[in-house]
Amino acid sequence: MGKNDYVPLFETRPVKGRILFRLFAASILAGICFICIYRIRFFPLGGKVERWSWIGLFLSELWFSFYWFLTAVPRWNSVYRFPYKDRLSQRLEKELPGIDIFICTADPLIEPPSMVMSTVLSVMAYDYPPEKLSIYLSDDGGSDLTFYAMLEAAIFSKNWLPFCKKFKVEPRAPEAYFRTALEPDNDPVMVKEWLSVKKLYEEMKMGIETTTKLNRISEDIRKQHKGFREWDFVSSKRDHQTILQILIDGRDPNAVDIEGKPLPTLVYLAREKRPQYHHHFKAGSMNALIRVSSKISNGPIILNLDCDMYSNNSESIKYSLCVFMDEEKGDEIAYVQHPQNFDNLTKNEIYGSSFRVIQKFELPGLDANGGPCYIGTGCFHRREALCGKKYDKVRKVDWKKLNNRKIKESASVLEDTCKVLASCTFEQNTLWGKEVGDALSHIRKHIDTCVLTNRHVHYMYNIHKIIVISVWLQMGLKYGCPVEDVITGLSIQRRGWKSIYLNPEREGFLGLAPTTLLQTLVQNKRWSEGNLQLFLSRYCSLLYGHKKIPLKLQFAYCIYNLYAANCLATLYYVAVPCFCLLKGISLFPKISNPWVLPFAYVVFAHRAYSLGEFLWSGGTFQGWCNHQRMWMFNRTTSYLFSFFDIILKLLGYSQATFVITEKIADDDVSKRYEQDLIEFGATSPMFDILATLAMLNLFSSVGAIKKVILDADHSKVLDVFGLQILLCLLLVTINLPVYQALFFRKDNGRMPSSVTSKSIIFALLACTLTMY
Repeated sequence: MGKNDYVPLFETRPVKGRILFRLFAASILAGICFICIYRIRFFPLGGKVERWSWIGLFLSELWFSFYWFLTAVPRWNSVYRFPYKDRLSQRLEKELPGIDIFICTADPLIEPPSMVMSTVLSVMAYDYPPEKLSIYLSDDGGSDLTFYAMLEAAIFSKNWLPFCKKFKVEPRAPEAYFRTALEPDNDPVMVKEWLSVKKLYEEMKMGIETTTKLNRISEDIRKQHKGFREWDFVSSKRDHQTILQILIDGRDPNAVDIEGKPLPTLVYLAREKRPQYHHHFKAGSMNALIRVSSKISNGPIILNLDCDMYSNNSESIKYSLCVFMDEEKGDEIAYVQHPQNFDNLTKNEIYGSSFRVIQKFELPGLDANGGPCYIGTGCFHRREALCGKKYDKVRKVDWKKLNNRKIKESASVLEDTCKVLASCTFEQNTLWGKEVGDALSHIRKHIDTCVLTNRHVHYMYNIHKIIVISVWLQMGLKYGCPVEDVITGLSIQRRGWKSIYLNPEREGFLGLAPTTLLQTLVQNKRWSEGNLQLFLSRYCSLLYGHKKIPLKLQFAYCIYNLYAANCLATLYYVAVPCFCLLKGISLFPKISNPWVLPFAYVVFAHRAYSLGEFLWSGGTFQGWCNHQRMWMFNRTTSYLFSFFDIILKLLGYSQATFVITEKIADDDVSKRYEQDLIEFGATSPMFDILATLAMLNLFSSVGAIKKVILDADHSKVLDVFGLQILLCLLLVTINLPVYQALFFRKDNGRMPSSVTSKSIIFALLACTLTMY
């Protein structure tokens, strides 16, 4: 195609309303400046308590202002991307590359095999040439239950794939489809086929769930496939050999569905685990899949998904390829990130689990300044970029050449030869999960101490090869941080690549959000802890990305890296004004004083804008209120615990752990979740803090109301303490579900009595000490 004839495969459009936002941001900035002037000009000269309370509040406000600035950076200049898959089909249908799809699971009890199989089937049924699809499941639980479910999915796929094409099924995850779809009524033959496939799915699901409940595989089932013999040598899920089984070989002419059409390749992998070796959690799993897939299919594009994140849009691959295969801009793109959406959210999002505002307003801003961060799921990668290659402006991708590579070995040979790639020791003395600097320091140490035997000469020859290819800064996903996805994306961008954020009208992927408050808080603790650890390391975007990625993108990363750091300022603002109200210390301007205006404007304008963003992105008013509540809950519990955990790790008193978010809930919990009732039915230090703060706010509000009623000059009290009283009443309103759980609810989701007792005692003690 000539340059003058070039028609882009995707379009970039700037977000509307940028000028209005900049004017609004300027007005907020002016209000913040006036607040700072007030804090400095009216600094109290009285008692020590007044001064330190004032200083603490001023520092908290400075932090909030700084963090607001960070959130304003990506909104300053945002873009949306619009792919044209019809143009892709017309121009490059014959050059479509192979796609390797990685799905990771870790525990069959927390991540049910029936759910995992629904995800696997959804990606097998993509609207894409099946001979160019290869699906890999990494089972870090090493469970024969998951392997059995994979076998059942392989069998069912022979009916499911032609069914999806014939009935134009969306979504193509059978569990999600049959849960909502209505049986066709226009053709008796089609009705019969529809019911037949539904019955097959229900029988498969029932068989998998029954086997999972029994927690064992029957002897009859074990005889159906040679792969079950591998579990004869498994000691435990943390101590076993590599298990690799190619369940469907897409090259096999006999691997066809019921209509004779080819099936995608389907591979099961349980990498080797030994107690004496660190397995690096999900990052290690992904790196093992990268190596194994390079020998079996070697698709130039990799899609990675969490096991609960099923495909909701059968065109997602083609949408993403519009970016990668664009003749002018595609070669510089390392990955295409889709948003993380959920299909089990309630109407009002009781736990604030949706990322609707981030996806609608923040990620498009990152996209305009170098690209979004990698969030660990729903992401299409260019294999060579994920494997560590630097971006080369001169080099152009030849898709035909990439597609010409043929694997000659049989499936059985590949199963045997690829096992070593997923062994515990394979990554030793390599760049996998490391920086070149890390690897070379180990190499130099080895060279200095080794005796030059023939083995070492060969070893040094390999070292030389590593050094020669050291233009690659990192191999695979990065190790040593709980948010391996974020640091991996940052490393890729640092090597000159760009990324794209793609949010099509129909969501590409849907997963499962936590259904209890404790699950939500623990999940946010893990995310915020990993991000803060990243910020305090040498991989901080401001240092690691200095002069490598745009300054705006460096700041944008800090929004997420500094989640946990918000805890101290928020905790101070929630607790100290209440204590000062009981003690008769005023921390804000009088209601009659003109200096109250900047406080009022910044608070109300900022919250009004936040509400506008939430409603514009499809939320409800009650949903926004729930998000504000979870904003405070996270900052006073999850972020607080993650902040101090990081401090302990820096001091050497704690080690990194990886907590899997549970994907199942009992019927009572699910029922309360659907009714928008917050689940408090567990004991946790996080609930102790939430309940204690709620009681502190309640006691302070009661004390303030008592002061207003009993004081002879009511108007003077309201004038002096008006803003503090409003703050306490607002906090009481936010905590209404906590009071319900403490005193009024009778179901199993109520607050445990031990938490209620402790919160009342702690709050009364704190109030008493404050007043006396």
